[in-house]
Amino acid sequence: MGFWLSLCGAVVLVAYLLGSFPTGYIAVKQLKGIDIREVGSGSTGATNVLRTLGKGPGAFVLGLDCLKGVLAIALVYYLFTFASNQNLIPTTVNIELWQPWLVTLAGIAAILGHSKSIFLGFTGGKSVATSLGILLAMNWQVGLATFGVFAVVVAISRIVSLSSIMGAIAVSIVMVFLQQPLPYILFGIAGGLYVILRHRSNIERLLAGTEPKIGQKLVTETEQSA
Repeated sequence: MGFWLSLCGAVVLVAYLLGSFPTGYIAVKQLKGIDIREVGSGSTGATNVLRTLGKGPGAFVLGLDCLKGVLAIALVYYLFTFASNQNLIPTTVNIELWQPWLVTLAGIAAILGHSKSIFLGFTGGKSVATSLGILLAMNWQVGLATFGVFAVVVAISRIVSLSSIMGAIAVSIVMVFLQQPLPYILFGIAGGLYVILRHRSNIERLLAGTEPKIGQKLVTETEQSA
């Protein structure tokens, strides 16, 4: 059992490291020579990359950040397949019970990695794209439904942060509606709340009516008072 627990712990650690890979930071550093944490919202996520570099790099970072979430969950599935074929899973382990919980832990680790990257002094993005990748890997129907909520809100409002918040609220509801395992539902609740908390500054701007729409530049407090 000790070896099996070590394997599970290693998978969660790798999931965190995958989430920590600073896609947006590297893209902006390589293409513009600046630290993305010092411009716009300070986030390393795709939206800030979009504002800083444009649509192409923004879409590229969005895709890679989403892929990080997919890979984190795929790693868990691979572990169970490999360990089962090699008879590494203890007979006392109920796979149907363990796998959803390990998927959930890996998902949480990847989200934390994206927003608290070990490679960036525990700074990072807001975990939206990585969360979407995780949801798609958990259950593609949940992922698509959540993305659908995001897409509808962004089409109406043209505000990415508002759309992300609404998607974060919707995910646990979708999980319950589609009768997902309890660990997934708990992930939807905890992950959704975490994403909303990561948008605290956006919520303040939304309430103040100063949150930029797609294509608009984020005006900082320093620029407003200048």
